[in-house]
Amino acid sequence: MVIGYDTYHDSLHKDKSVGAVVASINATFTKFISMADFHSNQSEMTDKMCPAIAKALRKYNSINGCLPERVIMYRDGVGDGQIPYVVEHEVAAITKCFNEAGMDEVKFTYIIVSKRINTRLFRNNGKPTNPPSGTVVDDVITLPERYDFFLVSQSVRQGTVNPTSYNVVKDTSGLRPDHIQSLTYKLTHLYYNWPGTVRVPAVCQYAHKLALLVGDSLHKMPAEGLGDLLYYL
Repeated sequence: MVIGYDTYHDSLHKDKSVGAVVASINATFTKFISMADFHSNQSEMTDKMCPAIAKALRKYNSINGCLPERVIMYRDGVGDGQIPYVVEHEVAAITKCFNEAGMDEVKFTYIIVSKRINTRLFRNNGKPTNPPSGTVVDDVITLPERYDFFLVSQSVRQGTVNPTSYNVVKDTSGLRPDHIQSLTYKLTHLYYNWPGTVRVPAVCQYAHKLALLVGDSLHKMPAEGLGDLLYYL
C-alpha cells in the first residue's frame, strides 16, 4: 500500500488547515481511497491522520481480503524545522495505528517529500545541461545524518529542472536504497491528469489536489460517498 499526505491552509478560515490522505487499495496502484479533514495545529493533525489511515486499511482489507504487508507513506508539506516533531509524534502514532489494526509485522517506510528546495543539479558534458529524467543523487550533496536522496523526475525544455528531495525518516521494509528510489520514480508516472511524469509520486499529487480543492473551494468535509472517486482532479 502506498499512502500520500499533504496539507493546505484554508483560504476562508485562516486558523484552519486541510489535511488530505490518499491511499492505494490495489496491487497495481491504480485505485485509490481519499479522505480530507480540518485541523488547527500539528497535534490535532496527527489525531485526524490516524483514523483516516485506519479507514484506508479497512477498505484495503474489504477489497483484497487481507491487510497490506508493506506500507510506504509519502508525506508532503513538512518544513525542515518540523522534521523532529514528525519523527517523534506522527511516525509513532501511525505505528500505533498499525498495531491496533493487527499489523505488528508490517514493513513500514515513511518518506518526507520536499519540493521547495534551492538545490539544482547539472550534467557537465562539455557545457552544463539538465540531467535526464530519472537521475538520482544520493551521495556527496546529501546530509550525512539523513537517509535522503534527490530525484529528477521531469524533463524540461526551458530553464533549469527542479529536483525533489526525499528524506526517509523511518524504514523497516528491508528494501535497498535503489529499490526505494526506483519505486519513487515509477510512482511519478502514475498521475492520471498528465501523460508524462510529475514532480512527486502520484499519491502525493492526488493528496495535494484534494487538499487544494477543499481548502480553496469547498471549505467543508467532502461527502462520504466520494471517497473512492478521483473527483478532485
